[in-house]
Amino acid sequence: MVIIHGVSNIPRLATRALGRALAVMPVVAITGARQVGKSTLVGELLPPGDRLYLTLDDLDVLDQALSSPDDLVARASRLTLDEVQRAPGTLLAVKRAVDRGRRAGHFLLTGSANLLLLRQVSDTLAGRAVHLALWPMTRREQLGLGRAGVWSELLQATDAEWPDLLAGQDVVEEDWRGLARRGGYPVPALELPDAEARSLWFAGYTRTYLERDLQELSSISNVPDLRRLMRALCLRLGQMLNQSELGRDLAMPQPTIHRWLNLFETSYQLVRLPAYAVNRTKRLIKSPKVYWGDVGLALHLAGGVEPDGAALENLVLSDLLAWRDARAESADVMYWRATTGEEVDFVIETGGALLPIEVKASPRPRVQDGAHIQTFRREYGKTARAGLVLHTGTAVQWLAPGVLAAPWWRVL
Repeated sequence: MVIIHGVSNIPRLATRALGRALAVMPVVAITGARQVGKSTLVGELLPPGDRLYLTLDDLDVLDQALSSPDDLVARASRLTLDEVQRAPGTLLAVKRAVDRGRRAGHFLLTGSANLLLLRQVSDTLAGRAVHLALWPMTRREQLGLGRAGVWSELLQATDAEWPDLLAGQDVVEEDWRGLARRGGYPVPALELPDAEARSLWFAGYTRTYLERDLQELSSISNVPDLRRLMRALCLRLGQMLNQSELGRDLAMPQPTIHRWLNLFETSYQLVRLPAYAVNRTKRLIKSPKVYWGDVGLALHLAGGVEPDGAALENLVLSDLLAWRDARAESADVMYWRATTGEEVDFVIETGGALLPIEVKASPRPRVQDGAHIQTFRREYGKTARAGLVLHTGTAVQWLAPGVLAAPWWRVL
């Protein structure tokens, strides 16, 4: 794989969505895990001198945000506030400033926590703000293409056009395990030369996350238990989440498990993938599956294990999440599981259509690899598109009517 070295000037998928939002809304909040590239993105999108940039990592700025937030937000007519989750009360001052005079692009906020999930946030700026998520870099972002996989093209094309569409992708083949080990955080993905350097970076990232970032969201008294929970989750990638079972295995109270899972999700580490059901209420009731925000970090937290099929699933999901959250049109990503135990790894729901996806860490897909997709398509009829079986080989071929096998690297 040819990687563009250096973090600066790498086009990001979210750039267009961020520009659209700034042209329309008075407040744009872009959030994502620490070190995912938020500050670089907002710094390069806007020309120097266009707006005042302040970060709450600066102790003087943080002190003003805590003691006099109205004065802070009045310092410039166009203001960028970085790491705003460190002083959630600042959002009320932003709201008051917007209500006094609404203008597009007034405030650009960034944060390492999902502001919509923070308990300390008493106002989500409804009607005043657009919330965007920045995920770890996709494979095509690392290649300098500034995009996610070809999900939109697949949805726009007819099923019969898929083989030619995928065969025509001008992208390089690579070993998915190398991509999984690098992950998508810009520094380990683009700048660090080897596994040892990446391991040191991931170790430092984890320590900072546990000892600082989580402490800002909620008081944590037992960091070793928190680390054990993170490892247990990363050893369960792609499995259904059972909080009671986790509590028993780790000898932790279930309420503690529940609270810490919410913290992981708020800070963009844990991804809980919901189950698909026609009834949207049932989606909230069914057990989600567990994935991690960055598969490279997940492999490190799991003890440096070798990437397996679940890690490949996590790579595909990470690409899907980045694609979903950069789209102007609504899309959902879920998994499907029947009462008989049949399961489809991912289902894209958008525009009244369903696209089922299976992921197989095998270079030679078999007919039976598409069996659950066929069951899904029979269940949902005309709303279900043809399905994809993503594999690690090179062949693009129909395994069965409505089931296309394709190399993962031609899609991502």
